[in-house]
Amino acid sequence: MKKRTKKYKRVTKETNISLDLCLDGEGKYKIDTGIVFFDHMLTHIAKHGGLNLELKAAGDKIPDYHHLIEDVGIALGESFNEALADKKGINRYGFASCPMDEAQVSVSLDFSGRPFLVYDLPLNKKKVGDIDEDTVEEFFKAFAGSASATVHIHTVCGKNPHHLVESAFKSFGRALKDAVKHGTKGIPSTKGVL
Repeated sequence: MKKRTKKYKRVTKETNISLDLCLDGEGKYKIDTGIVFFDHMLTHIAKHGGLNLELKAAGDKIPDYHHLIEDVGIALGESFNEALADKKGINRYGFASCPMDEAQVSVSLDFSGRPFLVYDLPLNKKKVGDIDEDTVEEFFKAFAGSASATVHIHTVCGKNPHHLVESAFKSFGRALKDAVKHGTKGIPSTKGVL
């Protein structure tokens, strides 16, 4: 079976992003956004998602990392959408709930063609690592919109913001792996199209 891949470039007045994605990978990654905590979270998507991901991103960081993090979400989402093409044979749905010490976050997703995000991470600090906590939601919102996917992120338990976010990214990676896996015949929809 041919590997599902996408080379992608996004250049705006605010950001410059290039990525090389293989959905049928081994969890290999080379990621450099210049944002240490965000790079760490993106490696979890690749590793736990069984994806090969090379990503280089640069952009304005004043007043914060909002544009860069959001645009990485857009680039990754569009790459998934294009690599999946007509979505023939995929499971379509994915679910994972990964614990990280006291924290556990569940992620459900559906490559439905209908972008939507439900996000429930009760972060109680202004910063998580070196990023503003609201940019975590912006990343997932951008991914859901550009991948045309429904994504639900719910906290099961936990207090530590780092652990909650890391649990979310690990769960997201594992849910992606499950959803893009070949497991059905044809298009997984009664409509015949996604």
